[in-house]
Amino acid sequence: MMRWISTTVTPEQYIAQLEEPRRGSIWRLHELIRKAAPELEPHVVSGMLGYGTYHYVYASGREGDWPILALASRKAAISLYACAAVDGRYVAEDFRDRLPKADIGKSCVRIKKLEDVDLDVLDELVRRAAQGPYAQ
Repeated sequence: MMRWISTTVTPEQYIAQLEEPRRGSIWRLHELIRKAAPELEPHVVSGMLGYGTYHYVYASGREGDWPILALASRKAAISLYACAAVDGRYVAEDFRDRLPKADIGKSCVRIKKLEDVDLDVLDELVRRAAQGPYAQ
């Protein structure tokens, strides 16, 4: 097993330790990801939920493994990371207009309140990101 994956905390334990209403929101997103991309095995990595893994190699020679998708409860928002890129552009960026109340960076979708985003659009983003290719 890769050393950055926690073997002591399960995804369910990660979610259970959160306070409401964040716990319920993370649980709903976890279920959405599991349904949209069932082939991506969930695990806890670097203090967040990871789904699947891919191997990256930078031009510098640095390489490693990272989740294809990740979900984190941060202080200011829920962060959904989608580590897929097409033609040098991160997939998350293509959903900026369709998720106007989310703060979207290159690979991160920050959500303050789950009610502010269209879950069908998030489902589409997750399905697209799960297809790859993955960011290098």
